Amino acid sequence: MTVETTTEAPPSPVLAPEAYLIWHQTRGPQPLQVPIAVIGPREVDPALLALAEEVGALIGRSGLVLICGGRSGVMEAAARGASRAGGLTVGVLPGDDPASANPYIAVPIATGLGEMRNAVIARAAYCLVAIGNSNGTLSEIALGLRFDKPVYGLAGAAEVEGVIQLGGVDDLARALAGLLAAA
Repeated sequence: MTVETTTEAPPSPVLAPEAYLIWHQTRGPQPLQVPIAVIGPREVDPALLALAEEVGALIGRSGLVLICGGRSGVMEAAARGASRAGGLTVGVLPGDDPASANPYIAVPIATGLGEMRNAVIARAAYCLVAIGNSNGTLSEIALGLRFDKPVYGLAGAAEVEGVIQLGGVDDLARALAGLLAAA
């Protein structure tokens, strides 16, 4: 994704959150490609997959970087959305084989760490977006909170103290715009 830089005043994050996200990525001499983690289960229903793809598309359109576990389910749907929107996708894989990444991962990182890779995802992300719920997702949420990262929950994400539950992708765009504006 080629992004031109600008020094003009940003659009209001309240009125146009996605425009603000794009502006934020272009305000300096180089685009700041902030990694946003999308976490969620491998086995989910089609509605959650559609939501994950929509979240990924928001991240990709906004010039942010999608980081995930790089495998199937929510991870693949989000990576598909980001990739199709022109975004960069990073998959932090549990095994040693980069070829095990889903086809929408541009940068596969084969860690060989197994489930411990969840800590890498949580630590590397600027914030985490949980879609749905599973034991692995819950561990990533806990690690994100432990690392003092904002964690946003969508569509049945664990209702754990510290998780900011949102109603949908528009709410997520506003939350990300507000988070980056405060940085």
